[in-house]
Amino acid sequence: MKKWQKIVGVVLVLAVVAAALAYTFRTDLILWGVKNRDLPAIAAETPEINWEQGPEEAVQPAGERPPNVILILADDLGINDISTFGGGVAGGLVPTPNIDRLAAEGVNFTNGYAGNATCSPSRAMLMTGRYATSTGFEFTPTPASMGRVVSSVSGDIRPDLPSGVFNSEAADLRPPYEDQGLPSEEVTVAEMLAGKGYHNIHIGKWHLGVSEEMDALGQGFDESLNMSEGLYLPEDSPDVVNAKVEFDPIDRFLWASQRFAGSFNRSELFAPGGYLTDWWTDEAVEAIEANKNRPFFMYVGHWAPHTPLQATREDYEAVGDIKPHRLRVYAAMIRALDRSVGQILDKLEEEGLADNTVVIFSSDNGGAGYIGLPEVNAPYRGWKLTLFEGGVRVPYMMRWPAGIPAGQTIEQPVTHIDIFRTIASMTGAQLPDRKIDGVDLLPVASGRGPIERADDAIYWQSGTYWAVRAGDWKFQIDQHQNKSWLFNLADDPTEQVNLVEREPEMAARLLGLLNEHHKDRELLYPSTTLMPAMIDKTLADQYEEGDELIYWPN
Repeated sequence: MKKWQKIVGVVLVLAVVAAALAYTFRTDLILWGVKNRDLPAIAAETPEINWEQGPEEAVQPAGERPPNVILILADDLGINDISTFGGGVAGGLVPTPNIDRLAAEGVNFTNGYAGNATCSPSRAMLMTGRYATSTGFEFTPTPASMGRVVSSVSGDIRPDLPSGVFNSEAADLRPPYEDQGLPSEEVTVAEMLAGKGYHNIHIGKWHLGVSEEMDALGQGFDESLNMSEGLYLPEDSPDVVNAKVEFDPIDRFLWASQRFAGSFNRSELFAPGGYLTDWWTDEAVEAIEANKNRPFFMYVGHWAPHTPLQATREDYEAVGDIKPHRLRVYAAMIRALDRSVGQILDKLEEEGLADNTVVIFSSDNGGAGYIGLPEVNAPYRGWKLTLFEGGVRVPYMMRWPAGIPAGQTIEQPVTHIDIFRTIASMTGAQLPDRKIDGVDLLPVASGRGPIERADDAIYWQSGTYWAVRAGDWKFQIDQHQNKSWLFNLADDPTEQVNLVEREPEMAARLLGLLNEHHKDRELLYPSTTLMPAMIDKTLADQYEEGDELIYWPN
């Protein structure tokens, strides 16, 4: 054999070995590429946040001017994480006394529903009072690369699950990430209240667009302390305890892609001043101080307890020896979230603002199955990324001592789109000249009458997966699988018995409502991924043939 032939042979062998290694470790290589991509710098020093100061003296006493409004939104909070409902995280080992206090001192809507089973669409409905069928904003803004990466690594990390679908043609039709979000033509709560003279403050997660037309400042807020990246503290901080969820492709992606960074009023990125939940709370307290002499609207969009799971070491030690490790970290995150609510309520009391401040607390959707904690949504079936009760049933509490009697429990179903019209009613703000899908909850909260809603129906949708609750009946259809579910929630609140074959007339009626609801729907941009989500198992469990699942579009 000639020398050049030997060299070619060696090169070919090395190429084959390299290709085999690259294929074997392709997930690690992809995530390494994500982690080491070119990114803007983050200033190490945290600047002082200089909130705009309101008048030194109030023109009107606090009780005579329009009420302040504070909306506190958790992220992926399970209904069973709140001790108000008889449970509490880790079997009740970590109670939530401050969130419980809010419910006890106001109205607790025990059939409270998120606008969607995932983040951004719910937030859009909260901000506008309109369904995605009205705004066209149906899918969470994501870079095309994220859909490709998550789809690529999911099969490697979870080969037991049916394959997801990535639609590259739809991805090509989707605008760049910078152009995805809630259109500036929509009118937000902040824009509505600005017309009434309110000072509007955003703190935390926004996730409705990053351009200047669609970020919080572009959508009616006067000031915005924005979550720019997804770590609560640096991964290697001595003050943090991390819990990585190795069986979850999204968690793997988050640890690879996210950093510890924030911005204020579109500033350059900087390191936040502490653990995100605590730091945002400290700044919310400062902003209340700055605005105590004028009407203000404050939207506190907490990231907790969304992954990546990170807690302060102090909270981790305080909750005790809870197992498994990720549950202990999660419990510590809930402790910090509850403390945040308490500090905000205490500041209102301190400043004499509590009586005439509306405080609303909810979550963008139900708890996530991909963290592998089976009790977060108990006793309900399903998780975030499903339209079963576990995915959309959320805490929904409202306190306004000057306008709502304390200690009420209301069982009529309510949903996120109702908050917009309710705030307008409470503040006397003028509704925008367009269709508002939500209803006013003030009459039922103040004891003046029941909720009146067209067809007594609440709707959810994400691409090819739709659901409706009308009265006690709830119908879901996953068009990708051509599968439907029908439940009578009065008899079966945890959705155990599918009545779709026994009650064909009811199923047909509810499908008719869904078709009518969607008849004029125009999406801003298409879904690019369809990912399987198990209904009755967390992602810590192995998928087995016959397990029920849905396909979630985004």
